[in-house]
Amino acid sequence: MKIIQGDLLQLAADGHFDVIVHGCNCQCQMGKGIALSIKRRFPAAYRADLQTEKASREKLGTYSQARVSENGHEFVVVNAYTQFHWRGAGVRADYDAIGQVMASIARQFHGQRIGYPLIGAGLAGGDWVRIAAIIDAALAGEDHTLVEFNG
Repeated sequence: MKIIQGDLLQLAADGHFDVIVHGCNCQCQMGKGIALSIKRRFPAAYRADLQTEKASREKLGTYSQARVSENGHEFVVVNAYTQFHWRGAGVRADYDAIGQVMASIARQFHGQRIGYPLIGAGLAGGDWVRIAAIIDAALAGEDHTLVEFNG
């Protein structure tokens, strides 16, 4: 895993990534954190989320996606369903779902430049050390980068 500082969305818009991945809940709510920023900046990603079944546990470990274009660069925004809900105390990140969705992303986007934030370790309350190991295993051999927000 490469690690850089920056703004994932701006880096994608500037052509640094072919695919960006963020963690979503299964409630079709992109109301906080980077999901809200994506919803506002790349509304096609939110529309893709709305095409999925709200509150379906079957979504865990899957994703929706949207191809977007900004600044003359095209890339895919992946809404990775890594937590069922955003409400409640404790860890809401689903570690198995993170592994499943990242393995699927590795297959579909093989050979592409993949960027992501601290998936599951922010508002979802997950343990980043554990999540990083899951992502590294799932994306082994791929060009993938953690972007730590510095804004």
